[in-house]
Amino acid sequence: MKLTISGSKNSESLYIQKSYKNNQGKSSTKTVRKLGKLEDLCHTLGTDRDGVIAWAKEQVRIETEKYKAEQEVQNVTVSFKANEQIPYNTQKFFIGGYLFPQSVYYDLKLDYICKRIKSKYSFKYDLNAILSDLIYTRILEPDSKRSSYKTAKKFLEPPSYELHDVYRSLAVLADECDFIQSEVYKNSHFVTKRSDKVLYYDCTNYYFEIEQEDGDKKYGKGKDHKPNPILQMGMFTDGDGIPLAFSLFPGNQNEQKSLKPLEQKVIRDFGCHKFIYCSDAGLGSESIREFNDIGNRKFIVTQSIKKLPKEEKEWALDGTGFRRLSDNTPVDDIRNIDPEDNDVYYKEDPYTPKKIHQSLIVTYSPKYAAYQKEIRKKQVERANQMLANGQHKRTRKNPNDPARFINQTAVTGDGEVASKKIYSLDEEKIAEEAKYDGLYALCTDLLDDEPADIIRVSEDRWQIEACFRNLKTDFEARPVYVKKDQSIKAHFLTCFLALMIYKLLEKKMDKQYTCDEILDTLKSMNFADIQEQGFMPLYERTLITDKLHDVCGFKTDFTFITKQKMRNIEKISKRH
Repeated sequence: MKLTISGSKNSESLYIQKSYKNNQGKSSTKTVRKLGKLEDLCHTLGTDRDGVIAWAKEQVRIETEKYKAEQEVQNVTVSFKANEQIPYNTQKFFIGGYLFPQSVYYDLKLDYICKRIKSKYSFKYDLNAILSDLIYTRILEPDSKRSSYKTAKKFLEPPSYELHDVYRSLAVLADECDFIQSEVYKNSHFVTKRSDKVLYYDCTNYYFEIEQEDGDKKYGKGKDHKPNPILQMGMFTDGDGIPLAFSLFPGNQNEQKSLKPLEQKVIRDFGCHKFIYCSDAGLGSESIREFNDIGNRKFIVTQSIKKLPKEEKEWALDGTGFRRLSDNTPVDDIRNIDPEDNDVYYKEDPYTPKKIHQSLIVTYSPKYAAYQKEIRKKQVERANQMLANGQHKRTRKNPNDPARFINQTAVTGDGEVASKKIYSLDEEKIAEEAKYDGLYALCTDLLDDEPADIIRVSEDRWQIEACFRNLKTDFEARPVYVKKDQSIKAHFLTCFLALMIYKLLEKKMDKQYTCDEILDTLKSMNFADIQEQGFMPLYERTLITDKLHDVCGFKTDFTFITKQKMRNIEKISKRH
């Protein structure tokens, strides 16, 4: 629709016209509505020429919206022949759930990033199509690269590349891994406000079902407790739990050594100079604290109470000196607090074990103390059962193993060597563990900040742990079906990007739904081709599908979608 003004300067008439193609295929126009003469409209509307033109343009907009609405309401008649067989090799089922992560993928301008990478190489395949499909299939149906290629063939937009192109692209993706991460981080600021004033860091590892070390796959202490070579991953997330950067390192390397190279890359390539580093005790050594006590960087790290110096440990275990976190009210002794109390209590004290002036904050949760007490009670019962049955384990690798409460004595009360070993319940160990029930300690160089704010930041560390669970469980980062170090790096890059895109989509949905709810919904959003005239949704419309459509700016929940309309939806999902 457009506004047309005709006539002389002293007698102008205004029309709304629409362009169309006639039966001969030639472009033409027709008048949709005559608005009137300019002189009459000025008198009727009580305005000048500019005011009339503004009013007329608004009428054009209204007519355009009306026309679009009328076009939407159309009946489609499709005829079927009950005795006609389905033609050979005709695809009727299509996956459409990828359209929603696709909208985030293009918001991150990953297509532009792929173009910049391609300008540096001489390959002919479409890197953007390959990377995007690897990410979408990782979210919807995680599997090997071969299986992912087969899955992508079921998309509404099938692959324009071949399987061998996928394997060739892995080396390029591995070489450009750091560049892709830094560019995606910068572009993510156009998608949402990043909470990059707090950065959480943690490590995990992935075992490989091989018997010999190979490349970076080395023997180490795996999270899965399997005797296989492992590869380790370190990852930063922001304060909202959205991935920021990752790195891979050999399975036999101390995870503390992984922090500085990745953090330096974040500072140098990402432009993050002012943030609070937050991690658990395993990644909070004194050297790491010193590294994050420079310039505009600060730290909040978990502190093991058991590893504190004697004087500080006695202070931490002393039940006096605590205050209620919610209103700062002092309490006499935390051991007298009702176990059903949902409040958290804290106390703080200056702490300078070596060079850095720190604050040691100890918190106490009555509810968590009751939980730990109940767990230990059941473990003691199992230890007693083991004693009764004569079952004594030689090794106790698991720190929660009930066998740790079984004491082994090889001498008599007189100090003589016993003829056989004597096993009994270790009451001292049980009492020692009970001292720490409900207690949790932090160290920080934020000496002027409120304890409540510091504790809240530390409590949100669960978000990075949730990210690793998503990678391992929902996106099945393991098993890894490729062998070369470069291919493995590219595999984890696609897993990382899939996680980031999912987390951004989750945030756009205001975190109203669980990961299972969102992923199950995306996986169900499939379509059937109806006589090659259009598509029929095969999924159930829910509040989650409504929210997905709202945040992504398009709708697929119509009873029937013409092929042209589906092409428009695909274009919208790729619009920056």
